[in-house]
Amino acid sequence: MRSLMIVLASVLVSVLALGGAQAQTATPDSENGRYSFSAVPDGMLRLDTRTGAVSLCEKQAAGWACNSVPDERAALENEIARLQRENGALKKDMLARNLPLPKNVTGLPAPGQRELQLKVPMPSDAEIDRMMTVFEKMWRRLVDMMQKTPGSDRI
Repeated sequence: MRSLMIVLASVLVSVLALGGAQAQTATPDSENGRYSFSAVPDGMLRLDTRTGAVSLCEKQAAGWACNSVPDERAALENEIARLQRENGALKKDMLARNLPLPKNVTGLPAPGQRELQLKVPMPSDAEIDRMMTVFEKMWRRLVDMMQKTPGSDRI
C-alpha cells in the first residue's frame, strides 16, 4: 500500500512538473491560430480570427504598436440604412402629394424592415427521411462502440 502511494505521488509530481514546463514553453496566440499576420508597406496587418477585428501594427521607437482599423462594413451598413430611410421618406412624400411612384417601385416598406426578404425552402419528406436514417446509423454505431468498450459493463 505504501509503495502504491509513493508511485501515485511521483506520478502526480511529474505531471505537475510537466504542466509547469508546458506553461513556460506555451506558444503565443499568434502561433496557435488566433491571429493571422500579413505584411503591408506600413507594417503588418493583424487579423483576430476569433472576433474578426483587424489592426495595423507598426514598429515604434519603444516596440510594436497595433491600432485597430476602422470597420468598413459598419460604415456601409449605416449608409444603406440612411439611404433606405431617405428613400422611404421620398416615397411617402410622393404618395402624400398623390403622385404616382415610378415603374417597378413598390409602396413603403415596413419601418425598420429591409426590402430584401430571403425565403428558405423547407426540406422535403425524402430529405428528412434520409437525414433520420443517417442519425439512426450514427446512434447505433455509438451504442455499439459503448457496448464493446472494455469496462463499460461497470457503468
